[in-house]
Amino acid sequence: MKNERNDRDKIMLIGEILDHGSGIEYILGVLTSEKHGSLNHVNELAGIGHRVVHGGEKFQSSVLITDDIIQQLEELVSLAPLHNPPNLKGIYAMKSLLPRVPQVAVFDTAFHQTMPEHSYMYALPYSLCKKYGIRRYGFHGSSHRYISARACEILGVDIKTQKIITCHLGNGCSMAAIKYGQSIDTTMGFTPVEGLIMGTRAGDMDLGVLLFLMEKEELSFVSANTLINKHSGMLGISGISSDMREIENESLEGNERALLALDMFAYRIKKYIGAFAAAMNGFDILILTGGIGENGDKIRKNILSNLDYLGIEVDDQANSGTQGKEAVISKPSSKAKIMVVPTNEELIIALDTMKIIS
Repeated sequence: MKNERNDRDKIMLIGEILDHGSGIEYILGVLTSEKHGSLNHVNELAGIGHRVVHGGEKFQSSVLITDDIIQQLEELVSLAPLHNPPNLKGIYAMKSLLPRVPQVAVFDTAFHQTMPEHSYMYALPYSLCKKYGIRRYGFHGSSHRYISARACEILGVDIKTQKIITCHLGNGCSMAAIKYGQSIDTTMGFTPVEGLIMGTRAGDMDLGVLLFLMEKEELSFVSANTLINKHSGMLGISGISSDMREIENESLEGNERALLALDMFAYRIKKYIGAFAAAMNGFDILILTGGIGENGDKIRKNILSNLDYLGIEVDDQANSGTQGKEAVISKPSSKAKIMVVPTNEELIIALDTMKIIS
């Protein structure tokens, strides 16, 4: 865990965590310790904020967690079987350890609930979509929400007047089209596997390919799910790693599969920039964030090259000198502002929690 002590020194402590309950007890112990703590007593905690990956169509904003809300979250487990159960374990653990402290759920999907129906619907039988809640939900909502607002704050413009494309590029990747402060489209879909090429996720692909492989390789549902979520993406293409730094290092040695993976990664993002520009009839700001977006200057250059038709002009010196900090990396003559904005999902969770418990 990372913690900023009372004396403002930042520390990182590493320990073996056996389950959510013991993990949270460990965290509370560190937070209240004389040596490393930032709290004198757990009673100082005013509220607890949880990142919950999937809120389905029920939750369009953050909510105070009650028994009724917990029941509704349990009902949503089928939509996010890999993510929501651990989120619920954290909620249950906190409820047991600190039953009188209010808890708030902040959903990855909530920010994208403003998408119009023509953006979020799939071309499947309408009755099946409604029966099972099949639609585009989108994820990384707190990140897209934070960086779009923060960019406008830096530029001194009103977000309600801006068309913004946000690119969250890390081990998981997604983009969003944000028009006048509201998400109108995003790359991730019913699950986080759709859209951009990611560390181990396949992203967009012909559904027939998966059916073909399931037949030829005699894959079960579980094996097919593992294939597209854990063994594909940059790892699958490069055969090296899901870590972009390792792939870049191999590309410098002339590894053809590493070079192919990097080109495919940038190309997919470039296509979506064009698609979202078309969806919004242009854009004013393009923002990159996440471990890759904030630190990968070479990848940013590849993504932003050959976009002259959009009036984009990148300042190569500003781009190469920007790692992990807020910066405008476009030239003053660029039609759209291109920015790097480190994300802060934790701040969004904290602000929403304070707002709700107040």
